[in-house]
Amino acid sequence: MLKKVKVQELVNHMPDMFSIDDLVEKVILLQKIEQAKEQVKNGEVYTEEEMDQEINSWLQS
Repeated sequence: MLKKVKVQELVNHMPDMFSIDDLVEKVILLQKIEQAKEQVKNGEVYTEEEMDQEINSWLQS
């Protein structure tokens, strides 16, 4: 979940005129970044070695 203050900061850094599509796009990106930070904090990430193994298994299939 996003905090209101993060969205307010986002809006404050946007130009005076913007489309709702631009705003929604940026809010979605912000939410994905915040979610990724939380996943990193919780150790819910793959190491580079694990990703190499995963990619190699895809290529062998």
